[in-house]
Amino acid sequence: QVYLVESGGGEVQAGDSLRLSCENPRRTLGRFVMGWFRQAPGKEKEFVAVISWSGTSTDMDDSVRGRFIVSRDNTKNTGYLQLNNLRPGSTAVYYCASAPYSALTRAIGTYNCWGRGTRVTVSS
Repeated sequence: QVYLVESGGGEVQAGDSLRLSCENPRRTLGRFVMGWFRQAPGKEKEFVAVISWSGTSTDMDDSVRGRFIVSRDNTKNTGYLQLNNLRPGSTAVYYCASAPYSALTRAIGTYNCWGRGTRVTVSS
């Protein structure tokens, strides 16, 4: 059973933007923190951003702060990651995940539900 579904990835040029979505279609997860992670080819999965259930608190990795924006709309059971000014180094599979906590967390091990990912490829 799939609890989180990402979409919005694609192939773009450097400087372009994309908006990734993460839907909890069956609304089965209750109140949760939503995190975004990415895994570049040949590298470990890494933290990108996280947003609280209410959407009022966020945390971003320094490498994306100022270019990426995380948000959510709980009325639509969907979270978003806006990717602006993309760089070739942004190329990765992007995952959303949920953690059943109120506090923001960057630790991958605290997330217990993951989507299957959406691929973002940025060419120069």
